[in-house]
Amino acid sequence: MPILTYQPSASGLFRPRGTKRECESAVNSKRPVNLDLGKFHFPLPAITSILHRVSGIIIFVGVAFMLYGLQLSLSGEEGFSRVSDLLDSFLAKLITWGILSALLYHLVAGIKHLLMDMGIGEELESGRLAAKATVVISVILILLAGVWVW
Repeated sequence: MPILTYQPSASGLFRPRGTKRECESAVNSKRPVNLDLGKFHFPLPAITSILHRVSGIIIFVGVAFMLYGLQLSLSGEEGFSRVSDLLDSFLAKLITWGILSALLYHLVAGIKHLLMDMGIGEELESGRLAAKATVVISVILILLAGVWVW
């Protein structure tokens, strides 16, 4: 397959260098379509990075529920008792634990990213070790949060 290079034209725009046939064959080449993400094997540092982003989204959505509960509890004695009764249910405890778990994971992964920004753990092996440490520390904190919530 020919590699396209570009050269400036008289109008100042860049035009493909090569024959028309080479350009068309490069554009019409077979490209992968509908990649099955289940077939890819992501390394642990990539998974922890993706989970860091996902946990941020969970926190963003969860804050809305937490702020609503705070507003309701501060509205008066009746609102406070409603929130208190609601938080005694299993589903509310599960949601609270989920949001708290996302917050704890996001905190630990964020510290890992800050350390990497300072030049610590940028090599391949130390990056893998940092990803493993992130998972282990997060699991411990999430289990402790589960004990605290229940």
